Amino acid sequence: MRNLKLLKSLKSSELQGPGSPQCLAVRSDTGTLLIASQYSIAEFNPQTGQVASEASLTADGYLPADGSGCVVGLQDLPETESACLALTSGDVVVFDFNTSQLECVGSVNSGLTSMSWSPDEELVILTTGQETIIMMTKTFEPITEFGIHQDDFGEGKFITVGWGKKETQFHGSEGKQAAQKKAQEVKPTAEWDDRCPRVTWRGDGQLFAVSAVCPSTGARKVRVWNREGVLQATSEAVNGLEQALSWKPSGSLLASTQRHPNKHCVVFMEKNGLLHGDFTLPFRKDQAKVKELLWNNDSTVLAVWLEDLTPGEDGRLNTWVQLWTVANYHWYLKQSLDFGTDPSQAPVCVCWDPERALRLHLATRGWSCLVYDWGWTTERSPGTDASDYANVAVIDGDKILVTTFRQGIVPPPMCSFDLQLSSPVNQVTFLCQPQRTNQLAALTANGNITIYNQADSGGEPNKAANEFKTVIRPLVFKETFSIAMHQEAPLCLRHLLWLQDNLFVAVSTGLVPTSSALILLCPSQDVDTLSVRCRLEVDGVVISMVQCCSTRSVALQLEDGRIRKLLWDCADPSVEEWQESSGCSVNFPVPCTQMALCSVDGQECVLGLTDRSHLYAADVELASNVSSFAVCDDFLVVTTHSHTCRCLRLSTLGLKALQAALAQDGGQNDETLRRVERGSRVVTVVPQDTRVVLQMPRGNLETVHHRALVLAQLRQWLDDLKFREAFECMRKLRINLNLIYDHNPKVFLENTHTFLKQLDSISNINLFLTELREEDTTISMYPRPGGCPQLQRPLHAPGSKKVDVICDALRRTMEDTHPNKFCLSVLTTHVKKSTPELEIALQKVHELRVNPPEGDGGVNAEEALKYLLFLVNVNDLYEHSLGTYDFDLVLMVAEKSQKDPKEYLPFLNMLKSMEVNYQRYTIDKHLRRYGKALMHLRKSGDEHFPEVLQLVKEQKLYSQALRLYSADSAHYKALSRAYAKHLLDQQQAEQAGLMLWRCGELDGALQAFTTGASWRNAICVAQQIPLPSDRLALLARDLAGRLSGQRRFTEAAVLLDQYAKDCEEAISMLISGAAWEEALRLIHMHNRADITETDLKPALDEAASAQIFLVETQLAAFSHHRARLTLVRQQKEDKARMSMLDEDGPDCADAELYSEASSVTNASKYSHSNSRVSSRSSKNRRKAERKKLSLKEGNPQEEKALLYTLGEMVASVDKMREEIQALLKALVLFRFDRQADELQLVFQQALHAMEEAVPEVWPQDIQSSHTPLTGPNSTANSIMASFQQQQTQTQPTSKDIEISTPPTMRSGVKWNLDF
Repeated sequence: MRNLKLLKSLKSSELQGPGSPQCLAVRSDTGTLLIASQYSIAEFNPQTGQVASEASLTADGYLPADGSGCVVGLQDLPETESACLALTSGDVVVFDFNTSQLECVGSVNSGLTSMSWSPDEELVILTTGQETIIMMTKTFEPITEFGIHQDDFGEGKFITVGWGKKETQFHGSEGKQAAQKKAQEVKPTAEWDDRCPRVTWRGDGQLFAVSAVCPSTGARKVRVWNREGVLQATSEAVNGLEQALSWKPSGSLLASTQRHPNKHCVVFMEKNGLLHGDFTLPFRKDQAKVKELLWNNDSTVLAVWLEDLTPGEDGRLNTWVQLWTVANYHWYLKQSLDFGTDPSQAPVCVCWDPERALRLHLATRGWSCLVYDWGWTTERSPGTDASDYANVAVIDGDKILVTTFRQGIVPPPMCSFDLQLSSPVNQVTFLCQPQRTNQLAALTANGNITIYNQADSGGEPNKAANEFKTVIRPLVFKETFSIAMHQEAPLCLRHLLWLQDNLFVAVSTGLVPTSSALILLCPSQDVDTLSVRCRLEVDGVVISMVQCCSTRSVALQLEDGRIRKLLWDCADPSVEEWQESSGCSVNFPVPCTQMALCSVDGQECVLGLTDRSHLYAADVELASNVSSFAVCDDFLVVTTHSHTCRCLRLSTLGLKALQAALAQDGGQNDETLRRVERGSRVVTVVPQDTRVVLQMPRGNLETVHHRALVLAQLRQWLDDLKFREAFECMRKLRINLNLIYDHNPKVFLENTHTFLKQLDSISNINLFLTELREEDTTISMYPRPGGCPQLQRPLHAPGSKKVDVICDALRRTMEDTHPNKFCLSVLTTHVKKSTPELEIALQKVHELRVNPPEGDGGVNAEEALKYLLFLVNVNDLYEHSLGTYDFDLVLMVAEKSQKDPKEYLPFLNMLKSMEVNYQRYTIDKHLRRYGKALMHLRKSGDEHFPEVLQLVKEQKLYSQALRLYSADSAHYKALSRAYAKHLLDQQQAEQAGLMLWRCGELDGALQAFTTGASWRNAICVAQQIPLPSDRLALLARDLAGRLSGQRRFTEAAVLLDQYAKDCEEAISMLISGAAWEEALRLIHMHNRADITETDLKPALDEAASAQIFLVETQLAAFSHHRARLTLVRQQKEDKARMSMLDEDGPDCADAELYSEASSVTNASKYSHSNSRVSSRSSKNRRKAERKKLSLKEGNPQEEKALLYTLGEMVASVDKMREEIQALLKALVLFRFDRQADELQLVFQQALHAMEEAVPEVWPQDIQSSHTPLTGPNSTANSIMASFQQQQTQTQPTSKDIEISTPPTMRSGVKWNLDF
C-alpha cells in the first residue's frame, strides 16, 4: 500500500545544440548524461550545467551534415571509459571520454536498425537493414550472424504426445464450440509503427528477445535467443501486438503492448512466448500509442512512455510518462507526468538510472534534461486520538483507494471506499490538525488540488431495509483549487502538506538548481484558486518534508542530510536550522528517504530511514537493518530484515536506550519484540488501539496485536479503573488475567466493588478467579519495559498468599453487596484458595438447601452443587463432605456423583451405628486425617488404647499422642517406651535415653546413653540407679573406648581417671590425643614421673617428626600444584590468542563476517560432556563431581580442580596453628630445642609461602568474572556484550563461587614461641 513520492527533480536547459536528442544514456561511474543527436554526442552534467566532453558526428562523415542521419543505439562502457554508438549508416563508433575522439570499430553496409548490449557488457547485439542479427563480443569481434525471421519455433518447442485431436480435447469455460472455432487472422501492425526491431536482454544476460515485423503477416512476433545465438522460442500469434518490448530485469516476464478492439493493454509474456497477464491503460482504444516500455533496475516500477495517436485541434500531440507498480496481482498507476502539447517540452529520450533504481532521466526535444528522484512512502492519516480512522490512501491513476483500518481490514486491491478524480493523482496529503485528520487533499497531474471532507455522521449510522448499517462513511468532495502559478514542467510542486484549513505548503524548484523554494498557498479572492501567500528560498534541495500533528512543527530535509524547521504559524514565515535543546544543529549523516517527527525522552526528535535500511535519530544511528517504521502515539514501530517487529515506547527511552533495544535479540518475555513474516512492512498503527497492520511482499495484509501496544493499553485502562475494557481485551488476546491484580495490587484491593460492578457477569468473575495463581506476572510474564516506574507492591500480612488475599477481598465485597447473586463466585473463592476450603463451600451449599434463597437472581442448592462439582473432582468433594461428619451433606453429594449406592450406603449405615467419637475416628482414618483420628480415638475411652498405640506406631504420631495423656499415667509410659524404641531405630540414642529417663525407665535410659556415647548422662543415670563401683568402673571403661573411637581423648581420660581410677591409662589416652599439658598435669597429680620418660618424651619426639614431615609434604605439594596452575592458565591464554589470530583479529576487514560465528568456534569441546549428569543418582552425581575435580593433566576442569585442592591445603595448614603451638610448648619444656626450632621454621615457611601465593592463585578478576560490566563508564554496546557473553557461558554454581573465593588465613592467631 505504498505510493511513489517525488523526492526531488532537476531541470537543466544549459545544453543546447542543433537538431534534437535521439539517444540518452547515463554514465554509472560519474552520473553524467550521454546525449546523442543527428549531429553530435556530448557528455553533460545536469547538476552543474557543464559539458564535460563533446564530439561531432558530422565532421568526420559518420552522419550526413543535413541532419538526415540517426543514432539508433548508445551505450556507456565504464571499463574502457568510452561510449558506443550505432548509426543508421551502419557504422559502430566508439567515443572516448578522455580524448573526446571518435573511432569507427566496424561498419555494416546494409545499415543498422538497433543496438543492445548485454547487462554484463560482454556481448552486443546489432540488427541490420537486411533484418539479420549480428552478435559480437565487447571487443567487437563477430561471433555469429543469423536472420531475425526463422520458421523454426526454437529449442523450447512444445511437445505433442498425440492424445487425441483438438476436437476431442477439454476447452474449459469456452465450451465445445471452441473445437470448431477457426483461428483468428492476424492483422498487420499499425501504420504508426516504426517497423524497427526492438531488442531487450534478461537481467542475467543469458537470454535476449527481439520483436520484429514478420514479412509474411505484417504483424510483430517476439523471438527469444540464448547468448550463444540459438533460438529458444517464438511467441504465439498475437493480434494487435505493438512495437514496445522490455524484459523485466528479474527475468520473469517480457512486457509489450497490445491493442484490442475495445481497449489498449500492456501485456506480459513468458520466455516461451505465451501470454501471461495484462493490465489496461487508462486511455480510449485509439487515443494514444506506446512509444516505449522501460523497467527500472530492481523490477519494481514499469515506465510507460505514451503519445497521442492523432494530433489535437491545434495540430499538436500530447505526451505522457506513466509509472506503474504491481502488488497483490493488481497494477497501480502511481505517477503520471503530463508534458502537454508544446513540442519543445515533449520527451524524446527516456531511461532509468543504472545505479539508483528510482531515478528517471528524460531529454526533451528542446534540449532540456529532466531528472526525477522517487521514493516509496505510505500515506497514512497523522491523528493520535480515537477520532482518527487510521486511513491509508493508495494512488491508482485517477482514483484514491482509501482504507479505514480502525473499522476493518480490507485487503488490497480492494478498499473501504475510493475517490474518483478527473485527472491522475500524483500526491495525497491528510490534514494535520487534531480531530480532523481524516480529511485529505490530492494534487493531480493537471496541477489542481482537490479536497475531501469527512461526511457529517448526523447521529446513528443509517440502516438499510435489510437491516445492514453503514459503518464507514466515505469522504465527500468539497472543492477543487487551481494554483495561480506558472508550472513549467510536470510535477513542479512536490511534498505537499495541508497545514490547516486554508493553508498548504509545497516545495518547488529554486532560483538555481541547487536550491528549493517553499510555497505557502492559501485561497485567494477567487474562491477556486490558491494563490502564493509566501515564497521562501532554501539554500539546498529539499527531498522530504513532514509535520507533527501534536506539536504542529514542520521539518525539512535537504539532499545533504541537513534538517531545517519551517516557522509557518506566524505573520512572517521563515526557515531556520533545526536545533536541539542544547543549541546544537541537527543533521542526518546521510540523506533519508523517509522521515518522521516524534518526542524521544521529552524532546522533539527527527527520525529518518535511508534506502540502505539505516534508521537515524538526528545524527545518531539507531539500527542498520530496518525495513520500515511508523510513529504512533508514544510508540515507534519498526520492522527489520531479521523478520521482527519492534514496538518501543519513546517517552521512557533515550537515544542510547533505543540503540540498545534495537540491537539486542530480546528475551523470552520481551514485550517489544515480535516475529513476523519475511519481508513484512508497517502499513499503519491504529491510534489508541493495539493493532499494527503489516503488508507482506506479495501485497496481502496481516493485522497483529503487538504485545507492547496491548500491554500499554491495558496498563492505561487499569490505571483509569476501566476493568471491563481491560478484561475483554485480555480475554480476547489471551493475556493472563492475573495482570489485573498484579499491575497495581493496592488499587485493585481498594476498588473491588468497582471491579465487580463493571464486570457484572458471574461467568467473567469466575473466569478471573479460576486463572489466579501465585506468581507475579509483572515479573515473570509481562515485565515493565525499561524506564517505566515500578508500582509499590502491597503489604500482605505475614504468611498470607496472593490468591488468598484476592479471594478473601472479593468474597467480602460480594457478600456485602449481593450474596445470593454472587453465590457461585463466593464458592469459587473458597475453592480457589491455596488451601481449598471445601468444607466451608459444602456447608454453604447445605445452607442453601435448608434455607432456599428468595427472589430473583438467587441460586438454589442443586445449581450450586452442580457448579461445585464442575470445579472439584467428585471423589474429592465426596471425601471432604464426609469430613464434615454431616451425613445429609454426604448423601447430597453422593447423589450427584456417579457412585453406586451399593458402595457408599453400607459404609454410611455402618458409621451411623457407631459411637460419635469412634465414628469420627473411623471417618478421619478413612480420610487419612490421622491427627484428628487420634484425637477422636482418645475421646472414645481407655478401652481403645491398644488401637491408639497401634495408630501411633503406624503413623509415627508420638508427640501428638504424648500431649493427650498425663505424664504420670501408664498410657504415657507405654507411649514413651514406644517413642524411645522408634528413636533408637532412627539412630537418635541420646533422645531415646532422655525419653526413657523422664518416664523413669532408668535401665533403658542407661543403655541408650551408652549406645550414643553420652557419657555425662550415662554417669548420672548410673549413680541414680545406683550401680556398684565395679560396674561403674566397667561402664567408664566402655564409654572411654567409645569416646576414643570418636577421637574424644580428653573426655575418655576423664572417665578413666575419675571413674575407672586408672591414671596410667588416662595419661596414655591424653598422650594419644596430643593433649600434652593435660597429660603433664595428671602425671604430676598422681606423682608418676616415670611416665614422662617412658611415654611422654618419646611421644613428643615422634609427634615433632610427624608434624615436620606433614608440613614439608603439604608445602611441596602446594608448590607443585601452584606451578601447574600457572602453566594451565598460560596455555589457556595462548589458545585464546591463537584463536583470535586464526580469525584475523578484530581489526581485519572481514571481522564482521565472522562475528556471529566466533562464539561457536571458541566454544569448548567439553561443553556438552556432562549433559546427562542431572539424571543420575546421588551417588553417581557425587562420583561425577569428584571426577570433574580430578587433577589429571588435560582435564577440562583442571584449573578448577587445582584451585579447589590449593584452597583445601591452605585451610588445613591454617587449622594446625593451635596444634603446633601446643606441641612447641611441650618440646621446649623438655629441651627438645632442635626439634622445636625445626618445626617452627618449617611451619613458618609454609604459612609465609601460602600467604604470598593467595593473591596470585586467586586474582581479583576471577571473583569479578561473573559480574556484568556496568557503571558510569560503560556504554550500551559494552553492557550488551557483557550480558550476551554471560548468557553463552554456563551460570556459576555455588561450588564454583566457593572455589573462586580465596581462603581466609588467621594471621592474628599467635602460634610461635619467641625463644
